[in-house]
Amino acid sequence: MQISAIHHDMDKRYCFALEKGKFLIRLQVQKGDMKKVTLHIRDKNIPIDRLDTRQTIPMGKVAGDRCHDYYEAIVNMDVLCLRYFFELEDTAGQVLYYGNYEFSEEIFEDIYDMFDCPQNMREEEMFLIPEWAANKVVYQIFPSRFATDKEVAKKKWYKAPISFKDELGGNLRGIINHLDHLKDLGIDVIYMTPVFQSDSVHKYDTIDYYRIDPSFGTEDDLRELVDTAHEMGMRVILDAVFNHTSPKFFAFADLKKKEEQSAYRDWYFVDSFPLHAAWGEKPSFKSFAYFGGMPKLNLKNQETQDYFIKVGLYWLEKCHIDGWRLDVADEISHVFWKRFRDEVKAVNPQALIVGEVWHYAADFLEGDEWDTVMNYPFYQGVRDLVADEKIKASRFLEKLGFLRGNLHNKVYPVLWNLIDSHDTPRFLNVCGEQKDKQKLGAALQLLLPGMPMIYYGDEYGLTGGQDPDCRRGMLWHEEYQDRDMYQWYQTLIRIRKEHPCLTEGTTVSECADDETGLITIVKELNGEQITVLFHAGAQKIEVVGYDNCINLVTGEEFYGKVMAWEALVFSRKV
Repeated sequence: MQISAIHHDMDKRYCFALEKGKFLIRLQVQKGDMKKVTLHIRDKNIPIDRLDTRQTIPMGKVAGDRCHDYYEAIVNMDVLCLRYFFELEDTAGQVLYYGNYEFSEEIFEDIYDMFDCPQNMREEEMFLIPEWAANKVVYQIFPSRFATDKEVAKKKWYKAPISFKDELGGNLRGIINHLDHLKDLGIDVIYMTPVFQSDSVHKYDTIDYYRIDPSFGTEDDLRELVDTAHEMGMRVILDAVFNHTSPKFFAFADLKKKEEQSAYRDWYFVDSFPLHAAWGEKPSFKSFAYFGGMPKLNLKNQETQDYFIKVGLYWLEKCHIDGWRLDVADEISHVFWKRFRDEVKAVNPQALIVGEVWHYAADFLEGDEWDTVMNYPFYQGVRDLVADEKIKASRFLEKLGFLRGNLHNKVYPVLWNLIDSHDTPRFLNVCGEQKDKQKLGAALQLLLPGMPMIYYGDEYGLTGGQDPDCRRGMLWHEEYQDRDMYQWYQTLIRIRKEHPCLTEGTTVSECADDETGLITIVKELNGEQITVLFHAGAQKIEVVGYDNCINLVTGEEFYGKVMAWEALVFSRKV
């Protein structure tokens, strides 16, 4: 038994309340090491000779990555404080007990040799994520390039490649006019990149956080967009750029003018005066990615915190938006995000808070800061498996297993699973314009748990290279649209919604064949068993065991042959 790989903490990541009286306890062990894991529990405060509260609960393996397996058990509780320990039996038959960070060959009797879980405290810390969000489909819009209510020549709208400065005239009214497209596709949540006043096309250098950029429209337009989307059953999330501002933002402009005498001296991180930011040189102040056009805010400062929290609350109250996506969120302190969450949830407990972070970020996802993240580890996994073909199918499952085994259970269904965004090349471009590969990437998004985030235009086969070329004009004219791709996205979203077993079901089995590239996942829920096949391989293969099954994706009977880069879904009653 590899005891160095065994890990459990008495914290909100390994022992937490799912709901009042219902707790989850998790254990990490060496991959493939255990034959059986059992959880032993008892009441801390009631002596055994008065009332025997001891119970044993089998723990089930729920996930695995390259190095570890993850076991979980659900505990129903009505105690002041629970004491617990683990019984571990490995594949060689060795048995050890693990409690309070110590191992023993003898079963624990003394409560001080056990782990500790105070019920009330954990329930007070419960991770409350908006119930509406789990497994919903998100659509990302880059407003300046998505749609307009003005006449724009095709030559201008469909310019490719496109630059940072190309103004296409996209606006909020254009988005309103195309909400039917999103509804027909099956979208649940609209996420728009920044809409506030800025000199740039991308709007990530905000001048005024209380004013809709005039090129996009007005506050009334935003309110109408949100209200109309709500009437159609869709939510709207805006982009909060609180890490940095435009140099023209009032506080930085005052600081540049008055220097040490500015009332906003502590709103930014200044190394020296006068402020300067020549191209190719490190600015004399902290900024986003050393770019002087985006000076970094000091959100340790109370006044700065106050200002931006009021911004967040203003748009929740005035236009009834459904949440915020937080730009460069991992470069802002936990202190600020804890306060931001408290204030936002006080105004609207159902507001969704989504952090932009490109790496594993469990420290922000403990229930007191963000609700979820843009799942870039998922993006990297799909890119490596499908587009670049540099990892095997088993490695992809291991990447998913790491997230499932380490993140809070309530986070996993709300992870924003993406295959591209405004910050990455289009997935079709990365795939070398191979549309069958994009279809498989979309299937991995749309047929797995989480909140798949579709980047505008992917459903019509929109391509484009690295930023800014990934931000081309949306394909609105039929001669530019790939209707087959649209049907693929629409069909997968429909299957996802008609068969909640895909996203909510218990995983019965999952396996990967690295020789063929075939991933097989079987799930069950409410008498239905769903089998999904993802084939990440360039050669046609044959599979057995699905005779006379209907592939839900095509609606046709399956005859045993799986094409290159194909995804199939089968359903049967159990």
